[in-house]
Amino acid sequence: MESAASQAITLSRTARRWLGCALLCLVSPFALAAAGSSPEPLEKVIQRVDAGDFAGADAQVALALQQPGLDDAQREALLFQRERMRRILLDFTLDRAQAMAAVKRQIPDLREEEFRRWDEAGLIEHLDIDGERRWFKRAPSNLFRVSSEAVARRSPDIKPPEEGPYETLGPHHVEVIDAATVTGSSSLVPRRLQVTQSIKVKADAVPAGQVIRAWIPYPRAIPGQQEHIRLLGSVPEGAQVAPEDTLQRTAYLERRAVAGTPTEFSVSYEVTVSARHIAIDPDKVQPTPADPALAPYLAERAPHVLFTPAIRAFSRKVVGDETNPYQITRKLFAAVDRIPWGGAREYSTISNISDYALHAGHADCGQQTLLLITLLRLNGIPARWQSGMVYSDNAVGYSNLHDWGAVYLAPYGWVPMDVTTGALASDVPALRDFYLGGLDAYRITFNDDYAQPLVPAKRHVRSETVDSQRGEVEWEGGNLYFDQWGYDFQWQVLPRKGK
Repeated sequence: MESAASQAITLSRTARRWLGCALLCLVSPFALAAAGSSPEPLEKVIQRVDAGDFAGADAQVALALQQPGLDDAQREALLFQRERMRRILLDFTLDRAQAMAAVKRQIPDLREEEFRRWDEAGLIEHLDIDGERRWFKRAPSNLFRVSSEAVARRSPDIKPPEEGPYETLGPHHVEVIDAATVTGSSSLVPRRLQVTQSIKVKADAVPAGQVIRAWIPYPRAIPGQQEHIRLLGSVPEGAQVAPEDTLQRTAYLERRAVAGTPTEFSVSYEVTVSARHIAIDPDKVQPTPADPALAPYLAERAPHVLFTPAIRAFSRKVVGDETNPYQITRKLFAAVDRIPWGGAREYSTISNISDYALHAGHADCGQQTLLLITLLRLNGIPARWQSGMVYSDNAVGYSNLHDWGAVYLAPYGWVPMDVTTGALASDVPALRDFYLGGLDAYRITFNDDYAQPLVPAKRHVRSETVDSQRGEVEWEGGNLYFDQWGYDFQWQVLPRKGK
């Protein structure tokens, strides 16, 4: 989960230097000659980017763009590798001195040897870009989530990060289970929510008079989970809400830029969100039926859901000889839950997110969810994605981006799963396994799948190519990335009737 506050991003000296080199590669015959007479396939270019060979990747892109017969999709895929490198540089902003200084803020007497050892062990995420090591800007804080040794060295004056209000066992979980016991319902303790979500584009991000197009996430109608959606208004007026069946639903707005003035968009609505609880008897779970409607949720889907050799090996180790679909699901859920949470790189910069989650040593909610989806599908168990925003009662003042999913277990059908929140600390099975078959009533769902087209269609490559929680912005001249605008999510849980 990412912070709901967006941050300004500035280009590092390394980024500026690389971008200058990239521009030279567009015209330099020496760079093209070094790349060879025929370009590498796109897969090889992607591998070069992943390995930090930005100069080599850019030269290959330049060579490929000169080939005759390229269609629009091929050209866009090649140009996106340049954009991906630019975005990676916006994530990997720290040099060694800056990375050490950030760790020292929590370990004042940090030793060079400690930093080197943790770095070489992969505990401080870095990437060697054209021979120069750069550190991920969130790596210093992630260190204290993945290393017990680092935690033990942290100054006692440093307060550990707090968990979200529903990430540990609390009264709301008990409320849901008690209501399920009394009513026998799977849709429980509804909350009425009022939301205003907004986007503010920086002044002069586009030329004055140009039309800025914005997509703001909007809730999907999901029977028993999310219902009675009512649009209250928008700024500017006239929001175009995507149809109900849009899997990544948004409200679309347009506004002209004014010189020296930020351009603001917002949409306001009400929605009723219910908790879910499906009591699953493992002995009653059946093999997945041969239903064509389930086929897409059993299949690989490049680039982020692939049954790689490493995924297969991990699955064999975890699943063993288990055959009951529920028990397989529980084993895989627990294995992914054990991966430490860590602040995430932008998803658009990662070439295979499930593989990244398996190997990075940490993963955030969307990365864990895609890994679990991949593992479940590999084992013949349908799995799919959901995502949106989590929040709390007003007194707590908490909201955050969040991703979770659903798994199909016959005869129960689709049941929710939130592997990042994971197992709760309880001896009561219904509470311990609350998030394997249930959800709290404090999450709004914008998306029922990942990497789906927006309505109306976006003309330029998205800032977030996988998820849709912050929004998207573009103009005639191209996409506006996250360093050019910010978002805000304001909510109010309305009083319940009779209270």
